[in-house]
Amino acid sequence: MSRLRSRPARGVEDVSDELLDDADLLARHVGGDHEAFGQLVARHRDRLWAVALRTLGNPDDAADALQDALLSAYRGASSFRGNSAVTTWLHRIVVNACLDLVRRRSVRPTQPLPEEPAAPAADVLGDRETALAVTAALRTLPIEQSAAVVLVDLEGFSVDEASQILGVPTGTVKSRCARARARLAERLWDLDPRTERDPGNDAPSPRVQANESTSTGPEEQA
Repeated sequence: MSRLRSRPARGVEDVSDELLDDADLLARHVGGDHEAFGQLVARHRDRLWAVALRTLGNPDDAADALQDALLSAYRGASSFRGNSAVTTWLHRIVVNACLDLVRRRSVRPTQPLPEEPAAPAADVLGDRETALAVTAALRTLPIEQSAAVVLVDLEGFSVDEASQILGVPTGTVKSRCARARARLAERLWDLDPRTERDPGNDAPSPRVQANESTSTGPEEQA
């Protein structure tokens, strides 16, 4: 029996909204509460937006993907079976919407970055210049690699959680992250204060390496 259906229905007067957990709010939405889904989205929208923006690199595309994802979640809430956290379920829908958007276009968008693309409201990467450089570098990655490294390295999900969100084995997540880190290290070496240049050579000293401390499992072409 699903987690949603195993929870008894409770009236709005029974418990404060602040005390309701995510599954309670989703259950209320399924039960006909017209405000519950909005309250659930309000809790997680900033993080969902950050994942969409960093995965796609374009604010307009991220907005489209997030809108599609939230509509899918709104309509498909009754399919949630409680096998994972509600936040994992929501992130899976958002990431899938991002992947679908790119795949519908067959190729990753090739238009140049705007001069001043919007940055996330809460920029965990530091100053704006660094954030823009990372966003631009992420756009050069294959979408599957971008999604994996955004979830694990930027949003702080564990490999197991990212595996659930992406619907792939943990070894595939590790492999995608390792490849993404290697490519990002090549493009962002000058942002690392430990990087040294050889004055007679434009290439960076090989001190910035992909941060991969775990085995990547079977090799994956991405």
